[in-house]
Amino acid sequence: MKIALASPPHLGAIDGALLWVERLTAEAAAAKADIVCFPETCIPGIRGQTFPVEDHDPDGLRAARDAVCRMAARHGIAVILPMEWPDPRGILNLAWVISADGKLLGCQTKNQIAPEEDPFYVAGTDRQMFELGGVTFGISICHEAWRYPETVRWAACRGAKLVFHPHQHGSERQGPKLTHFGSPDAPWFEKAMICRAQENDIFFASVNFAHRYQTTATAVIGPDGRCLVHAPYGRPGVACADIDPAAAEGLYARRFAPDRLREKGA
Repeated sequence: MKIALASPPHLGAIDGALLWVERLTAEAAAAKADIVCFPETCIPGIRGQTFPVEDHDPDGLRAARDAVCRMAARHGIAVILPMEWPDPRGILNLAWVISADGKLLGCQTKNQIAPEEDPFYVAGTDRQMFELGGVTFGISICHEAWRYPETVRWAACRGAKLVFHPHQHGSERQGPKLTHFGSPDAPWFEKAMICRAQENDIFFASVNFAHRYQTTATAVIGPDGRCLVHAPYGRPGVACADIDPAAAEGLYARRFAPDRLREKGA
């Protein structure tokens, strides 16, 4: 399987974000990728950070999702499209999975919301597995995989060969200028990517926006913890990796024994 991770700039508006989704989807398809994943709430952008984001627009979001379904069919590539989405309780942060023929396969909500996002989003409650070309995968969105590794383990225990991790981390105003993946002096997030892959014996594909001050890479990590590919920091574009699903044996996930976590005497 060839996977592509697409890093657009953070625009905070549906129309501008949709143009970048079109551009990078076409680039991923030209690279013969089977699937392309975009960052967290790629459309319209992430709230609760330092970025301006336009007002929530349910009709505009539905139209954008439908447009990406048509893009997927036109380019013949599956798409993971993270968006915000209207819900009776408020706004969900989720990722749609769209097949290469433009059909909706379902969505994964962000169920562990970061504290700074509490005023803007409501948490989802369910988790879902997905399948493409015989390869089973899961999705864990940003904070979930950083702080709650159980969300990745959940998918790995159910046979996921790969977990996609759309996220947002960085700034346009200030911050470190990273140059090397996994640098000892860099924030801890890239080390967490390595842990999520190696502790489950699966592939972990993490995708960020191309921020001026980007504190995490867009990267694919192999089951042995090696970084297979990462995109240049701060530069919009697509990073591709050929992966062998058979190499993701999920050994450590399969050996997880939650029954051994019972409290003594309970």
